[in-house]
Amino acid sequence: MTEISPQPKVKLSKLRDIGWGHWDPIGLMTPNGFFPGKWDKEPNLSFADEYDSYLISAASQLRRGTPRETVIEYLIEIETHHMGLGENADTRQRAEAVVSAILADPAIWTWPDGQGLFG
Repeated sequence: MTEISPQPKVKLSKLRDIGWGHWDPIGLMTPNGFFPGKWDKEPNLSFADEYDSYLISAASQLRRGTPRETVIEYLIEIETHHMGLGENADTRQRAEAVVSAILADPAIWTWPDGQGLFG
């Protein structure tokens, strides 16, 4: 019988730090935004998950070996077409920063323990 190797899960708090710190296409928590501060502060908890699905998809694509440029284009597509925000002067730069930050942070992934449980 072939044993299936355990797969890591993304640490959502770290991914949110990256997404809100580098991307935030709507501009909710930028210094001049509607809710400046950090995603985990009380006034911001109601929308802290705003970008989760996009960021989880981006991180998962990178984990599977999708080329970084493809993931950058994915984030640009989400922002410009799916969200309908159009492309700004910093759109690519912010998408590149997200991809770089995900790739640079090995602690973004959590692995199951010997019993297959995540801490």
